[in-house]
Amino acid sequence: MTAPSRPRSSTEIRDYLIDRLNSALRRPGMFGGEMALRLLLDHLVYAERQDEAWEKEQQAMKARGAFTPIGVKGAFNALVPDDYEYGVASVYAEFAHLRGWLHADRVLTADEHESMRQELRTWIAQDHMLSEVLETFGPPSVLFGGTNPLYGKTLGYLTEQVQEPMLFLHLWNGTDPDAEPTWPPIYSEPVLLAVRYGTGPFKDTFTFTPEGNKRRPDAG
Repeated sequence: MTAPSRPRSSTEIRDYLIDRLNSALRRPGMFGGEMALRLLLDHLVYAERQDEAWEKEQQAMKARGAFTPIGVKGAFNALVPDDYEYGVASVYAEFAHLRGWLHADRVLTADEHESMRQELRTWIAQDHMLSEVLETFGPPSVLFGGTNPLYGKTLGYLTEQVQEPMLFLHLWNGTDPDAEPTWPPIYSEPVLLAVRYGTGPFKDTFTFTPEGNKRRPDAG
């Protein structure tokens, strides 16, 4: 008779949830979208006894307009075309970073992060494609979305200081609003729509490129 398996330890469960959360943040569509992210966070904060911190974060998200009756998706729907799941994931990643759960592929120094922020202030006045972004600023700390160069994605840049807000570059590719969906999409690679930085009112944390302003759903 086979002996019963040993129950997994709390550390093993925690590590598993953190690993799954990081995978879901990077490829949200493969895991069930925003609801899957919220469920993973609910399980993780329960395991970590951080329920109160998550409740406060959700209240703060609602207060700053980052969470609507249909979730973070609703906040992005007013600013970026299509169902921009990569941007949605980036908002939940901010909380994960604050709790020390976000796994970064690259960590910027404080000076690199500040230099990037300063350069973006003028750089974003022109339109740029994905290849230009990567050539100028290097690979992201976290890539939200797949590696396929045709698909939209969000690039996140962070430092070791979890209190320093992450920098997000939101890139999009698709079809014009009144056109039938086509493949391949209209651009040979995603175009930068906006840079997001800060913890103030959600709309105010966005700075748009000319293309981003043109494609804002709330522009009309």
